[in-house]
Amino acid sequence: MPGSFDAIVIGAGIVGAACAAALRDEGISVALLDAASPGSGVTAAGMGHLVALDESDDELDLCLYSLRLWREFLDQHPGVGDPLRCGTLWVAEDEHQLAEAEQRALKLSKRGWSADLVRGEQVRVLEPELRRGLCGGVRVSGDMVVYPPAVADHLARDFERKGGVLLVGCRAVDVREGEAIIADGARITARHIVVAAGAQVGALLPEVAVFGRKGHLAITDRYPGRLSHQVVSMSYGQTEAGSGSLAVAANVQPRASGQWLVGSCRQDGQTGTELDPLALSGVMRSAIELLPCLAGMNIIRAWTGMRPASPDGRPIIGAHPGRRGVWLAAGHEGLGVTTSFATARLLADQVMGREGEISAAPYAPSRFRELEAWCAD
Repeated sequence: MPGSFDAIVIGAGIVGAACAAALRDEGISVALLDAASPGSGVTAAGMGHLVALDESDDELDLCLYSLRLWREFLDQHPGVGDPLRCGTLWVAEDEHQLAEAEQRALKLSKRGWSADLVRGEQVRVLEPELRRGLCGGVRVSGDMVVYPPAVADHLARDFERKGGVLLVGCRAVDVREGEAIIADGARITARHIVVAAGAQVGALLPEVAVFGRKGHLAITDRYPGRLSHQVVSMSYGQTEAGSGSLAVAANVQPRASGQWLVGSCRQDGQTGTELDPLALSGVMRSAIELLPCLAGMNIIRAWTGMRPASPDGRPIIGAHPGRRGVWLAAGHEGLGVTTSFATARLLADQVMGREGEISAAPYAPSRFRELEAWCAD
């Protein structure tokens, strides 16, 4: 096992793989480590939406920057990840949500991301399987869906082809200044160590308050041609981190295979990955309320995943304030796939000591008191 690099990236999910690729493109020596294989952890459990979310200006900045990079990647690597340029149809079930939809359409349009307000039964013209009586919504044409594990694997293998060192089955158990300790006792040294280990960040860096938000997903048999857009409730993504309750909001994606991927829910305070029948039934009921035909479809598989969340709901991207040479790319929760490429660019810019295209300040690890307290120790 090679022992010394300019940079080590721990975690070959889609965020870690993108970070490793971006650093390798800077011309430095990089090792990418994963306890299993690229894209097999949190990335494998996720939905794979590429979506512009606008709960804050900072979030929208990161999403739009990354979506532009995603378009470039997909143009250069056609077919990787089975991309579907389906757009998102955000559905408003009442007048309050319709007003929110109108604001979203205006905000995204002003930023150059195509979004059109849809009123009343016009939503059923776009998606005939939607139930009657909806107030409308907003169609965001540029959004997409991909199969994230395939993209992460492609990024990792391409990184290796370009001279990066990919170490699979290599589990990091400790991070110290200038080195990562591997489960077999080996030490790998580097000037820069990037921790992108999803929900396992806390196992390596206990002071980093990334926690898992459990979600349930289900996938149907193949029903080609019956769903054209990703259909999402306007209530999606509005649950505060750490709320502790079960929150459900419909998110149904068409896949290139003709299957429908059905989510989603958020549960805090969960550590097990077993299926919770009550949570899964809540997910299915929420989706069926928007798309009644789902009640007659065959569900062929259901599973859970742990979204790695931060206390304030923003990703943690940048230098650890108390560990010299340690960097974080963590806490993306449900936007890890969407924002992976922008995260990688922001991180590479900081490692190389230059200003990025957008400000990295909102995502700085130093914003957390826990890290300040650790630094003081």
